[in-house]
Amino acid sequence: MNTADPFGTAALRDGVLAAWRGSPTRFREDANTESDLALVGYADRLLVELAQNAADAAQRAGTPGHLRVTVEAGELRAANTGAPLDAAGVAALAALRASAKRGARGSVGRFGVGFAAVLGVSDAPRVVSTSGGVLFSAERTAHAVAGDPPLRTELRRRGGRPPVLRLVWPTDGEPPPPPGFDTEVRLPLRPGVDPDALLDAFTDEAGDLLLALPWLHRIDIGDRELRREGEDPVLVHDGAELRRWRVVRKAGLLPSTALAGLGAEARPEWNLCWALPVDADGAPQPLAGEVLHAPTPTAERLTLPARLIGTVPVDASRRHVHPGPAADLLLRIAARAYPDLAAALSPDRRTALVPEPGFPAGEIDAALRDAVLDALRAARWLPGATGEEIAPAGAMVLDVPLPQLAALLADVTPNLLDTALAAPRHARALAALGVTRLRPAAIAELLAGLDRPAAWWRSCYAALAPLLDADRAAREELGALPVPLADGRTVTGPRGVLLGDLDVCRDVGADSEGTDVVAVVPAQLRLVHPEAAHPLLERLGARTVGPAELLDALRPAVERSVDDAEDGLDITGLAHVVLSLAQRSGSRPWLGSLALPDETGEPRRADELVLPGGVLRELLAADAPLGVLHPAVAAAHPADALRGVGVLDSFAVLDDPHPQGPDHDLDGEEQWWAETEAAGDDPAPLIAVRDLDLVDDRRWAEALRAIAADPAGLTALRQQAGYTGWWLARNARLGGHPPPYWRLPGAVTLDGLFDPVPAPELPESLLVAAGVRAGLSITGPADAAELLARLADPDRTLTPAVVHAAHAALVAADLDPVELQPPARVRVMTGQVADAGRVAVLDRPWLAAVCPAGELVSGGDPAVLADLLDLPLASERVAPELVDPSAGRLVPWAELVEVVTVCAAAHLPVPPGSVWLHEHLRVRHRGDELPVPFWVAPDGTVHATDPVRAVLHTRQWRRER
Repeated sequence: MNTADPFGTAALRDGVLAAWRGSPTRFREDANTESDLALVGYADRLLVELAQNAADAAQRAGTPGHLRVTVEAGELRAANTGAPLDAAGVAALAALRASAKRGARGSVGRFGVGFAAVLGVSDAPRVVSTSGGVLFSAERTAHAVAGDPPLRTELRRRGGRPPVLRLVWPTDGEPPPPPGFDTEVRLPLRPGVDPDALLDAFTDEAGDLLLALPWLHRIDIGDRELRREGEDPVLVHDGAELRRWRVVRKAGLLPSTALAGLGAEARPEWNLCWALPVDADGAPQPLAGEVLHAPTPTAERLTLPARLIGTVPVDASRRHVHPGPAADLLLRIAARAYPDLAAALSPDRRTALVPEPGFPAGEIDAALRDAVLDALRAARWLPGATGEEIAPAGAMVLDVPLPQLAALLADVTPNLLDTALAAPRHARALAALGVTRLRPAAIAELLAGLDRPAAWWRSCYAALAPLLDADRAAREELGALPVPLADGRTVTGPRGVLLGDLDVCRDVGADSEGTDVVAVVPAQLRLVHPEAAHPLLERLGARTVGPAELLDALRPAVERSVDDAEDGLDITGLAHVVLSLAQRSGSRPWLGSLALPDETGEPRRADELVLPGGVLRELLAADAPLGVLHPAVAAAHPADALRGVGVLDSFAVLDDPHPQGPDHDLDGEEQWWAETEAAGDDPAPLIAVRDLDLVDDRRWAEALRAIAADPAGLTALRQQAGYTGWWLARNARLGGHPPPYWRLPGAVTLDGLFDPVPAPELPESLLVAAGVRAGLSITGPADAAELLARLADPDRTLTPAVVHAAHAALVAADLDPVELQPPARVRVMTGQVADAGRVAVLDRPWLAAVCPAGELVSGGDPAVLADLLDLPLASERVAPELVDPSAGRLVPWAELVEVVTVCAAAHLPVPPGSVWLHEHLRVRHRGDELPVPFWVAPDGTVHATDPVRAVLHTRQWRRER
């Protein structure tokens, strides 16, 4: 062995120089490759590469690694412990396309291509080890190739800059590494490199490197010492500062199929590490803005709360993952290991590891997030209510943290999570994992069908009780909660069950005729088992037994009472008891099904009967399907008790705040519902007067008074877009016609079009609510067709103002002309009726001076009116010519005192521009010359003898232009 050249650098130099001389292109390629590595692949990675090499040396020596970085005499020096430099390492240093780490299992870095990072700060790096030293030099390399003309030419082309790390020389008289270290890299700093800034940057990186490189236990940067302790948790000391990390590490071998496309230098060995910072109490401190470490930082951004460090293959830039089967496999392995990191935390802190919802930072992040979420859903890592860990897939968690309830439900389902996870701070994470939140309704469903002792149910109710205070919707959702009854049955839902003792029912006693109240109550009172009774049931709809509760218990008997009576059963006692209880307890909608005798003795539903002396009886049509209550029954019970079970005295009013559809058996309800929704109105709430279709058409004035006398009826009548007003407008009859056929006596704007209503004694507000017209409104094609028919009726006498207003209302109704049949006869401006074929729509006001008023129609937008009536425009039919237009004088509008005065009085702007004033103004029309007060030429110029009239008549025309 040559002690002066222990690593055989001369042979390495000779080989490289021979290759260069044999092919100058190789020289250029090596220079370009080195430049790419230094400026792209390993730019800003100096400490990373030095630390990787130190960790590799420590691993090969099997001892904890120590790296010290200092600046001495203008040199950056990086000393490390571990295996010293050897010939393979020297060969790797001088090889741009190979690394000595190949075959070293578990190694993350050894002298090789990454050493190019030193060129970012130095042109003459040296490596000194206890086994010898080597140096590189840009100057010596340039001198070595200067004697070869082709290489000298290539060197000139590169500005005298050769590849630095291809020619290696032994050191001569170089001091050994500092005591306690085995190798030192010495980098004379290039001018312009700030050593203090370099050390500061290294200090920022050192802590992360200690975590990423498990064989490296200490890094000194100048006077600053950073060291790591432990395996899990890993403690990173930085002076007085201490950072804790929980870690999970995995390692293995890649199959040969996964190495395809990674090159001959690819190694099958891999290792991965998940790391999460925690505080002194072990509480996680999720990371943000992370990147993939492979094993040192890349440019692949991640949005996971933990750091992933691993030997994931990267491309030549060392910034991005090299796509392929190896990367895919390692990311899947990393994802499967992720739940282990979560499981290492205390149970109530594990959900901090669930990725926050949001957009992925890139393709790698998207793939890794999806895989991590899949792994988290499938692995058993969440704490269960019984203490066992369970997988989120199929797991359930209470919506509110209730430990007592969780303990009970754990006996029902094995998939219930620990109650601590019901806290709101876990909600988003559990939702991302697909964990089912047990709302109260789901709890009730879970309990359905269980066979448990009554005492167990009482414990369950006690555990559920806090839900009612924590969740407003719980009362409704627990409506299907099982309830054990005293007779041994279990029923669904507390609503309708009774709390208390059957003796309470007997306290009601018997009626005056000796009917035993209990004797007519169904045998099963739905009484809660005494050992299960709990206040929760009352809050959910159960009731203590009393008159009202007893009445509710009679509901099944009441609802089948008509059938029972028709089958021959005596329901007299039931009717007496129900009427008595109803008087004390109040009405219920279902009481209308109680069987009562009509005046012939036949059983009828109570809500199909009217009181013998009731207001409604006198208003009904002869064929109305309502009966009259038997006089004896009417005399035996107070009228309010009878009304309480549905017997009609006057009109009944239906009040449904939240109707679900037209299902209330109201006449025409489906049509009203459809029209209301089509108009964009809301059918809710539904307040409707019932049985309107049963009224005698001759009694509608009295019927309207009866409806208005009841506050509820008046409310229904006045409801905007309500059913009652809608029905009355179409079906009620006043003077033999529906209300919209008439107008109010005071509605003079409709004079001639509609006749005054023949019921003037009724209040106008009541008439309007029923549909009598107070003004002209058109609600659709049918209304428009009726208006056109009335306009065409020659027996009606209309003023020109009414005709104009009617046409304007047609235009404003936004009608589709296709839906309207054009009239054969129309009303003209004189108020007379004329054949449509002789008429045109006045669209230019000055044409009225030459066209007979009996041939013109006006009102609203002329173009729209012409479309609706299928008439031509006047300007399309006639084209008079102005005679001698230049005879006048041009005067600005603003100089005409009378024009300015009228505009001010009418709150109109003074027209811009000027007007031609004439002493006499004539137009030629159909061979005649006719005088006109004003005229507008085709170019818009206004001519006038009366400028005030011209202003007033052309202002709308000017706006349209």
